[in-house]
Amino acid sequence: MAKLNQIIAVEKGVKSKSLQDINAAHAKVQKPALLAGISRTYQPKDEEGEQLPPESTRVQVQAEDVLREVSGTLTRLFDVTATKDWANCLARADVTVEGRTIVADVPVGYLLFLEKQLAELHGFVKKLPTLDAAESWALDPSTDWWKTDAVRTIRTKKVPRNHVKAEATEKHPAQVEVYYEDVPIGYWTTVKFSGALPARRVNELVDRVEKLQQAVKFAREEANGTEVTDKRVGEAVFGYLFG
Repeated sequence: MAKLNQIIAVEKGVKSKSLQDINAAHAKVQKPALLAGISRTYQPKDEEGEQLPPESTRVQVQAEDVLREVSGTLTRLFDVTATKDWANCLARADVTVEGRTIVADVPVGYLLFLEKQLAELHGFVKKLPTLDAAESWALDPSTDWWKTDAVRTIRTKKVPRNHVKAEATEKHPAQVEVYYEDVPIGYWTTVKFSGALPARRVNELVDRVEKLQQAVKFAREEANGTEVTDKRVGEAVFGYLFG
């Protein structure tokens, strides 16, 4: 008895061949010359008239034959697809991570959905913002934000000062250069806050997603190992359509 994964492997080839056969059949019946035949003979008016050989063209394509060919190739496709879809209704497996069953008895169709969603979630989780590693952070229970220790810094103001380069004389005024000096006038106390996550937390989430991804793949492989019963649907369908 075949297994679901074997039917899935066969299905792609059957689909491809069916498409080729249908295209070929369509091309045949779209060429009127291939479906047309003729037979004619010539008889002169009298015995002395010119004798001409008979002419004939055979019918090369018969529409009923094309229908039988189409029926045959599509019957195989319909049967393989029916076998797969009926089996998908029965194929199930548990999603288990490190001995813990996360979801039990999951249909194979939903396992495929999980795989796609977890791939997108993996990309999302890996890009989560993380706290600046250059700072020391602690969780503030009153706001549920992360915050740093208070850092005190001096606020300064530039105050002009005069530097006498040369004293005044009877003939020349004093040469004075103005410069600015930073003079402390106060203090800033700064606490930084953040809604980002510690890198440890992000790494933990990524690890969980990856473990679940692996578990879903294992479950899908297990579900796809379900034995299948061949379905014969195509004969009934085309027996009605072309019969």
